[in-house]
Amino acid sequence: MKHPVAYFESIVGEKILAFPSRTGCVRTASGEVYFLKSGEESRAFRCEACGLNELASAGAVRTAEAVSAGDDYILTRHIDGTRPRHGFFERFGRELAWLHRHAAPSFGFCEDNFIGATPQMNIPSEEERGDWTAFYFNKRLLYQFRLAEQNGYAVPELRRGFARLESQIESILKGSDEPPALLHGDLWSGNFMCDPSGRPVLIDPAVYYGHRETDLAMTKLFGGFPPAFYDAYREAWPLKPGWEYREGVYTLYHVLNHLNIFGESYLYGALNLMKRY
Repeated sequence: MKHPVAYFESIVGEKILAFPSRTGCVRTASGEVYFLKSGEESRAFRCEACGLNELASAGAVRTAEAVSAGDDYILTRHIDGTRPRHGFFERFGRELAWLHRHAAPSFGFCEDNFIGATPQMNIPSEEERGDWTAFYFNKRLLYQFRLAEQNGYAVPELRRGFARLESQIESILKGSDEPPALLHGDLWSGNFMCDPSGRPVLIDPAVYYGHRETDLAMTKLFGGFPPAFYDAYREAWPLKPGWEYREGVYTLYHVLNHLNIFGESYLYGALNLMKRY
């Protein structure tokens, strides 16, 4: 990391007493604590800060506050994480529904960002701005499939499954139209916290405006959240009929992304999701 302690002292406005070598807590003379994440130069740090700010603008779910970001770091206010207490997931479900009520005029986002280590394409074409099916297929599924081709994972069965999915995507998503909702974009159990007061806190987003069912589908990728979370969400904002059927095609984006990042162990899961359609 190239930034000296003096650089961060200028950001926080006071003397720093403890500073991690790469990632960890930054402690100041007045007792303020920040969290520093750093690494090789990448747009990802600035994109993360932009996403956190967008989520915070909705005023629905607490987020880690981005203090500063650069080409090789992001500095946020530190949050002490605690174990979720009784009622946490009910509150989380309601607050996520409120977050999703924050809408935009078009699908996508003001910039491309990242989903894990993979670039995420968010700038819509004129057609995609108001057409969720076109946006989701082109910017999510097709982009990941082409990466799979480049990475050597597009075996004949995957190609056939994707071609079949492409021919049916209009009918799969038909009737689910809703305004573009503000999404966390990568909402699994590792990307939220419980603060000392029991509030949910969102971290590490891959923000864009899209269909809210995609956020809910991602929560189930690694075992899902407790039933109370989903019950509270649907009570706050019921889902449109057919959401169970559409869930697989939204999960597919993340499984293909994991295939491209982590390799062939995710190929079977991608094929199984395609077979649903």
